[in-house]
Amino acid sequence: MAFVEGMHRIRIREILQSEPYLRVRVEVLKETSLSTPDEERALTASIHEIFGQVSTLSTQLSPEVASLAMATQNSSQLVDFVAASLPGLSCQEKQDFLETLEVSSRMRKLVACLLREREGLRLREKLQSEIKENMAGLQREVLLREQLKLIHRELGDEEEACGEVDELRGQLELAGLPVEARREADRELNRLTHVAVGAAEYSVISSYLEWLAALPWQPAAAETIDLPYAARVLDADHHGLAKVKQRILEQLAVFQLKHDVKGLILCFTGPPGVGKTSLGRSIAKAMQREFVRISLGGMHDEAEIRGHRRTYVGSLPGQIIRGMRRAGTSNPVFMLDEIDKIGNDFRGDPASALLEVLDPEQNANFRDHYLGVPFDLSRVLFLTTANQLDPIPRPLLDRMEVIELPGYSEEEKLRIAQQHLVCRQVRDHALTLGKHLQFTDEGVMAILRGYTREAGVRELERGIAAICRKRARQLVEVDSPKLVVGGAQVRRFLGRARYEQDEEIEERTHKPGVSIGLAWTPYGGEVLFVEASRMLRDRGEFTITGQVRSVMEESARASLSWVRANSHRYGIPRDSFRQYDIHMHIPSGGVPKDGPSAGLVMVSTMLSLFLDLPIRSRVAMTGEITLSGHVLPVGGIKEKVLAARRCGILEVVMPSRNRQEFQEEIPPALRAGMRFHFVREIDEAMALVFEERVAVELDQLPGATIM
Repeated sequence: MAFVEGMHRIRIREILQSEPYLRVRVEVLKETSLSTPDEERALTASIHEIFGQVSTLSTQLSPEVASLAMATQNSSQLVDFVAASLPGLSCQEKQDFLETLEVSSRMRKLVACLLREREGLRLREKLQSEIKENMAGLQREVLLREQLKLIHRELGDEEEACGEVDELRGQLELAGLPVEARREADRELNRLTHVAVGAAEYSVISSYLEWLAALPWQPAAAETIDLPYAARVLDADHHGLAKVKQRILEQLAVFQLKHDVKGLILCFTGPPGVGKTSLGRSIAKAMQREFVRISLGGMHDEAEIRGHRRTYVGSLPGQIIRGMRRAGTSNPVFMLDEIDKIGNDFRGDPASALLEVLDPEQNANFRDHYLGVPFDLSRVLFLTTANQLDPIPRPLLDRMEVIELPGYSEEEKLRIAQQHLVCRQVRDHALTLGKHLQFTDEGVMAILRGYTREAGVRELERGIAAICRKRARQLVEVDSPKLVVGGAQVRRFLGRARYEQDEEIEERTHKPGVSIGLAWTPYGGEVLFVEASRMLRDRGEFTITGQVRSVMEESARASLSWVRANSHRYGIPRDSFRQYDIHMHIPSGGVPKDGPSAGLVMVSTMLSLFLDLPIRSRVAMTGEITLSGHVLPVGGIKEKVLAARRCGILEVVMPSRNRQEFQEEIPPALRAGMRFHFVREIDEAMALVFEERVAVELDQLPGATIM
């Protein structure tokens, strides 16, 4: 490389040689100047000033070039140096400068070119400044992303991003998305290719596409339901519950004929521990479908059902879509547990969101907020569980078919324990049934009667587990022979019995003013003692205590009014109601009590008090009354009969209009050893519960029907 500097202007006169190098004869041209020294100095100063400004504005001129120009005082050399350095001059203009011999003319041309260059650079700078100011938002972001993309390309990250996008594209192809979902997926894929890997938006889009690809969009293959197999599964997993199993098998037969579950939502209601959730698992097993369960207890946020919108940080689909992903199929058995305990506050109303999920007219196009596209839930078999129906909103309850699981008798609990609970607990405690431990029927019944008072079998299973733990400790400390658990062993391991209801009934009912009632609760049937006392006072007040709510308080006042209106028939002096204050109490005051089924027991309590006659022991009653003396039907008959049987009640008085329900719900095994009286009038019931006739008029009564 050679650097060449021109010293003089020349004109070629003759070419002497062209090879191997060029040789010419030239004429040296002499420069002239027509300007005065003052004009030349002024032009030189202008060139220095303007060129300095141009060099400052231009990005192509270095500061050293401006310094060299400022140091050059010779006018001809200054013009030539500046003209050669200006990037904006064309070749023709530079040739014109070389051919102009008169220095002042060249200087004037150069000043004009410098002015033109300066204005062009100023205009360019102004435009760039305006563009830079206007470049905001998406334009600036695009530029930054392009720069970031170049950085990732240099670091080798671009290949990783392309690989992930290609993988997502392949997964979406295999997922078989419907048209609308596929359109949304393609749009997000296109966005993903223009987003840097390290950006927050990249992870949001990729997570969304992964959810779309993971969901079961395609319809499952048509299933064949084997009814005999389903019946065997239900019988093996659950003892008793004949009507419930019959209803399930009927519905499975319908499924087999129409291959469609649209419109069916079953709600299993009953006390805790009766097998509502496990029944759902058995249905899934019988239908050979996947089983998914979510708990709705305490859920307050509507987004737990419909999902969060993707504008939120950490957004996720709702529990329904998450459950469908876990199932991996479009037709699972989906259990919504504890639907009666769903919340409703300022955060939202999940129960209303469930309407779209459970409504067969809407759930074929269920739209989760996170997905933003419709998802078909019409092939899902939805099951729900509840302890009571009152808290469930009416529109939601209207979409479900209620199947009641009232509880188990002692005989059923015994079979459940021997067939299921004992085997499971022995296995869970690393013991061997028959080698280390064996439960006799006597031992199981001892746990049932002395340590449990429940409709289900959870407390029973806990008692069995406690004995298994103690047996496991025995084996670890001292190897001992097989333990056979009978009644004595139960008392040795579990201590003093918590429930001695038989003795309590005898002790509490031998005094006047105490009656036994039967009540329904969300946790099964219960036996209630209703007590009354009177105090000599001249005000005639009536007080009722024991966490009694409005409906039950109204029953108490109606009972008092009926007793006062019919006091002459029972030989009660009319002045008694003016001379005494009456206090009625229902123990267990910490437990709220309500419901229209306590009128009969309250009448018997007040008659017992004023007649000073105790009721017959081991007689319980249920039924609501009218002021005209009729006994109205009540609900929860099976739960109440089970509670009476658990507590050793031998006779039950109930309304005659509950006879058909009694015959359908109470099997013969549950009736064994007990007597049931069906009454239409209050007088019939009073003739049954007192130990002796309370009035002559009662002898003429037709009498109650007895079973």
